[in-house]
This record gives sequence, structure tokens and C-alpha cells, in this order.
Amino acid sequence: MRFAPSLLTELGGSCRRLKTPAHDGPAAQREPAVVQRVSEMLAAIERDGMDAVLRYARELDGWTAADVELDAAAIASSGDRLTPAHREALELGAERTAAFARAQRDHLRDFETELAPGLITGHRYVPVQRVGAYLPAGRFPLTAGAFMTVGVPKVAGVETVLACTPPGRDGTSDPAVLYSAHLAGADRVYVLGGVQALAAMAFGLLGERPVDVLVGAGNAFVAEAKRQLFGTVGIDLLAGPSEVAVLADDTADPELVAADLLGQAEHGVNSPAALVTTSERLGREVIAEVERQLATLSTAEIAGPAWRDHGSVTWAADAETAIALMDDLAPEHLEVITADDAHYHRELRNYGSIFLGPWSTVAYSDKGMAGTNHVLPTAGGAKHSAGLSVSRFLKPLTYQRVAAEATPLLADAVDVISEYERMAAHRATATIRTDRYQKGQR
Repeated sequence: MRFAPSLLTELGGSCRRLKTPAHDGPAAQREPAVVQRVSEMLAAIERDGMDAVLRYARELDGWTAADVELDAAAIASSGDRLTPAHREALELGAERTAAFARAQRDHLRDFETELAPGLITGHRYVPVQRVGAYLPAGRFPLTAGAFMTVGVPKVAGVETVLACTPPGRDGTSDPAVLYSAHLAGADRVYVLGGVQALAAMAFGLLGERPVDVLVGAGNAFVAEAKRQLFGTVGIDLLAGPSEVAVLADDTADPELVAADLLGQAEHGVNSPAALVTTSERLGREVIAEVERQLATLSTAEIAGPAWRDHGSVTWAADAETAIALMDDLAPEHLEVITADDAHYHRELRNYGSIFLGPWSTVAYSDKGMAGTNHVLPTAGGAKHSAGLSVSRFLKPLTYQRVAAEATPLLADAVDVISEYERMAAHRATATIRTDRYQKGQR
């Protein structure tokens, strides 16, 4: 997440960097070693099937059990290992996310229209049949991921959703991740991690047919596996490190802004956090406040390097400059804390999801409480793509139904175009119908 040098040159004196990242180069390219390793693993799994999957599970995850699939009773009882308050919070997140997905689905309508007399066209939304969801569970088990990648496709009407989650060091899966998958409606759950999990779902090695779409976050190996499997299956998106950007003016509270920047920097040492502000005073106060909060933050060993290496603060002379800068960043998460949030909401165009006002924060979406999906484009992807939603699992399938009397409207033009293109068979499909229509055949 960085500004295009050409934009900074164009804006000239209307913006100024108050803090630049220690590493302000372009986004890192794919690591060649990761690309090669993933290619080797996918080739081995495609060739050797489940034998290779289990071999990698033993080698990489220390998996020793006989079966990678969890039975329904184990999944359903996973919440018993959580506190009542934790269970209730997860249940709330699952329901909020499903409620928003249902509202989205209600606004995706089938339609039919008559473009010309006798020419009926339309589309209807048809869900994909099978989805594979990857649920990471590393240092930070992001339990709300199941709401986004299992629950949302179930709301869309997907028949079967498989979920894979890696085992912990003790060989068991995280109970909160499992309970979230249960709440979201996963049909089958496997204790299987990394490249081998995605390949097993994509190649149909888990006692199920291959999935149609793979979704879910993960490390560099998971992201590369999704990249290489794309085409064999569909994917949600290729997400990089989590990002946050805040657009604020002099009405914003530096304590809140600093807390929200660190809230996403905490995801990983490569997570960018940016502030664009029309108040130089606020910008400098936020820089100082970040350092103050880092002094007592338990995850400072992650958030601190992320802020040092990938954090930025930029002053903008006016709202138009701030909008131009932010649209160029195209952040995954965008917070707006100003005296006129509605204006910025109208004008901003490039972001994964926007959080308006001081009472909104990215963490509400991260944990599923806001209902919106937290699987979002990173690294500038918001300039051309949106985040995961119920629509990703629905295919708008078009159709046409032509009455005999519409033949002259269609066939005559196709006749002319096909003759020019020298496509005789295309031309014949039209002229045969023209001939039959002229003979009165209905």
C-alpha cells in the first residue's frame, strides 16, 4: 500500500509526508522459493492423491491421526471447550454475518425483459454447487473467518461447503475455529493445513467431488496455492497482508486514530497502516500517540515493526487532495473520521470496506460483529475488485427465448454480419430460420 510516485509529483506542495515507511518500495513480488515449492507439492498431490496429502500433513503439520476428517459430534461439541461468553460472542458474529449476507442476496434479483417484440432475455442467479473454505489457525486464530467463507456461501444456497483447518502443536484443531465452522454451517470439516488442504479440496481427494471455488486467507504458501489452482477452481481473491488507512481531519481524536492503526498493524510485521489527514497537528499527535500505545501493547513486537516499516502519515492541503491520495492507496480497510463523513463517502471510490465515523472501527468487521465480509482486496486490488460477498457464490446465468415473429429482427442482421466475416455455418443458422419463417412455419 503505497502512493504512486507520479501522483505525489502531480500533487506537489498540496501534500507532505509526515512519516514515511522504512520500506517504501513497491510491493514484494512472489518469493521464487515459495512458487517452486507450491508447484512441486501440487504436482505431487495431483499425481499421488491422498497419499501425498497425508505425507505432507505428517511432514509439515506433525499430523499422526488415522483420519483427517472430524465427525459431526466432535464439531458440534467444540463449543463446550469455550466459555459461555465466548460462545455467545461467536454466535452473535455468525448471525450478524449471515443477516447481512441474506440482505445482499435479497437485493440480487432475477430479471426478464423483452428487448424487442418476441425477443425475451434475462438472467437468474444460480449458486455454485461446492465450496472449499480454508480456516487458518496460527498464532492468531481468526475465528470469524468461517462466518465469511462458510456461512456466506451457505446463505447463497451452496449445496456443500467443506472446511479445512490446520492442527495445532498438540495435533488438535482450535475449538473456537471449529465452533465457528459449526455455527456457519460447514458440511464437513477436516484437520488439514496449507497447500495440501487446498489441493485436496480442489482435486476431490476428501471423499467428495472437487470443489468449484476455494476461499479463505492464509500464509504465502496458501496464497500461492490459490494462485496456481485458479482456473482449476475459482477463488475469492489473492489477499496479501492486512491493511488499514484512516482519513481524518482536525476533529478526530488522535488516541482513537492511533489505536485503529495499530489494530491492523497487529496482524503481522508486513501489515501497512496509513493516515491521510488535512490537519498537520493531528498527524504529528497521532505519530506520538502510536509510540505511546506501543510502549504497553502486548503485541508490540508485531505492531511496532509493522508501523516502523510500513506505517505512513501524510498531510493533505484540502479534502480533494486527501481523496486523491486515498483513492490512489485503495486500502483494504478505510476509516473516515471527519466533520463531513458523508462527503467523503460520496467521493471516495477505491477501498475494500469503509468505516464511517469515530464509533466505527475495523475490528467490528474483523470479528464478524458488523456483519460485512472481511475478505477484502489488498495491495491496490480495490481499484478493480470488491471484497467477498454472497454474489461471489452466485452465477448470473443469462438466457434468451425467441419467438418466430422475432426472426426478421435477428436473422437478417446475422446473415449480413456472417457473410462479411465469411462464417458460412453461422450464416446458415440464421438463413434456415428466415426461410422457414417466410414459408409460414411457426
